[in-house]
Amino acid sequence: VIWKSHLFVMATPTTDEKPTADEKPKVTVSLKQVGAAPALKKKKFLVEGDRTIAWIIQWLSKQLRCEENETVFLYIQQAFAPSPDMTIQNMYTCYGVQDKLILYYCKTPAWG
Repeated sequence: VIWKSHLFVMATPTTDEKPTADEKPKVTVSLKQVGAAPALKKKKFLVEGDRTIAWIIQWLSKQLRCEENETVFLYIQQAFAPSPDMTIQNMYTCYGVQDKLILYYCKTPAWG
């Protein structure tokens, strides 16, 4: 199943796919809710590796329909919040598990 929006392309990752010279490398990102955070219908996305954590937070805030005064918190390994200026590719290189980057999200501080 492939779902497209202007932000993400959701698909099951395959190791056979290699990016062409025109394509940017993509990383499979798995978003997992923590606590009372609303669940997303789709939990796995292919994201361009040069996108930042700040971009993910902004997109997630829209998906969760956050108010202006609400904040979305992202965590890696249920332990620490990555810096918003870090790229998805760098986070995947350092903390990727089973061919994906797992990010935990919530609306209140949880870890770290």
